[in-house]
Amino acid sequence: MTAASLSVGIDLVEVARVAESIATFGDRYVQRVFTDGEIAYARSAPDLAPMRFAARFAAKEAAKKALGLADAGIGWRDLEVVRAPSGAVSLALHGAARFDGTVALSISHEGDYATAVVVAQAPSR
Repeated sequence: MTAASLSVGIDLVEVARVAESIATFGDRYVQRVFTDGEIAYARSAPDLAPMRFAARFAAKEAAKKALGLADAGIGWRDLEVVRAPSGAVSLALHGAARFDGTVALSISHEGDYATAVVVAQAPSR
């Protein structure tokens, strides 16, 4: 039996860049990148929406890195940040992004930046 494979992805996003994309492309951008649940959560506090969207964008980028999906043609909406009632976040992987292993996510946003770290562990084979 081989040891489980562990990988990490990290991303840092400038909140203003995501806000600019939303201002420029509107709902077309939002609907292409974020799931209905992510949109509802981000927009539930309008003043925080740009930071919440940026943190979710960072999480999707970090997940692509950790899971080795950067060049796999995975849709943005196949990677979903899910928020538990406790406030904890996790990743739901849909469609071609499904992963047979364990994935952990941490996101944060402060001021001008949002960041995310994803750790993925493939099962032992």
